[in-house]
Amino acid sequence: MDFNLTDEQQLLIESAKEYAERYFDEEAQRAAYDNHHISIEQAMAYREAGFMHLGLPEEVGGVPVDKLTEILLVEKLHEYTGCILPFVTDFNTITDVIDFGTEAQQAMVMDAIENVESTCIACSAISEPAAGSDNNAMTCHTVKQPDGTYLLNGQKTWVTLGGLSIWTMVVAKDEDPSYENNSYSLWLVPNDAPGFTIGHLEKVGQQSIPFVDQFFDNVVLTEDQRLGEPGQGWKLLMKKLEFERLLVVASSLGLAQAAMNDAAAYASERVCFGKPIAHLSAIQQHLCEMENILQNVRARLYQVVSMIDNGESTRLESALLKGYACRECTKVADLAMSIYAAIGYTKEIRVGRIWNDLRGNEMGGGTTEIMEYIAGRQLVKKYKQN
Repeated sequence: MDFNLTDEQQLLIESAKEYAERYFDEEAQRAAYDNHHISIEQAMAYREAGFMHLGLPEEVGGVPVDKLTEILLVEKLHEYTGCILPFVTDFNTITDVIDFGTEAQQAMVMDAIENVESTCIACSAISEPAAGSDNNAMTCHTVKQPDGTYLLNGQKTWVTLGGLSIWTMVVAKDEDPSYENNSYSLWLVPNDAPGFTIGHLEKVGQQSIPFVDQFFDNVVLTEDQRLGEPGQGWKLLMKKLEFERLLVVASSLGLAQAAMNDAAAYASERVCFGKPIAHLSAIQQHLCEMENILQNVRARLYQVVSMIDNGESTRLESALLKGYACRECTKVADLAMSIYAAIGYTKEIRVGRIWNDLRGNEMGGGTTEIMEYIAGRQLVKKYKQN
């Protein structure tokens, strides 16, 4: 397949590099991880550069582009910054509002992108303490009241950006929290709503984006806060999961490439036994394995996202790639730490931080095990003899 970049894509990549160099130097990177979030200045500059508008429909003020262009932006931003960034999570929820919401909801979110100074616009709350991959185990639910409002009760967990966003898109069962109930709705809940509280969680990695529990105690919702049709919430989300998995792969690829860039350069500078360690066969073997992984993941990623651009289903391909790519990208960072040796295991060098971030991507957007379960079922169908 021909993956030569267009002139527009080349300009986008150059813009991403300029943004990263200006707003994510080494000091800014450390500050984001120490503070557990990027600055408002970094977030607003991202929006002012037009990055948040890419992929949104023209009729709402967006800039339509193909999915490959969106993937390139995510990959290159993570490579150039060397940080896990909040923009993918933010954008995913924004696109949900644009795709499923009313004109009023769309206008509200687009106005926030343009005019509200905040680190994050929106986030999604799906998982619960007893309901990760098994969505039917959710108990968060709404009950309609005689006055036409709805009361939301329950708990969500592992909510990325949940402490910073203006709105949270909550997936909740309609009326009945029982396991058998398959009726879900999506609700756009302002984070200052009465009865809505959060509890911060401490992660191993990905310290630049917060991770919280969310608690809903008789939060009052109105019909104009519902996204999409009643009872169709889960089906709506499923339509977009394939591409969202590829966005996680793109961020992993960019971070792994950053680790490769750092480690390969260090190998040419670090002298041991009278010569740069890059001349040692063991180090060269590491570099070869890392480069093979990066090239394989990149080629497969571009191929699968091109299938989506062509209107093809990628249920098998996206699950296969997400499980494989995120695991292998973590391996790239692991080998990079080996090249650095002891200093790579300190906070002086960012490859350890990148390794921690990449390990989280093996779980975000669906664990490796769940991806293999999904892909395995599809493979059985694909190769079943008639």
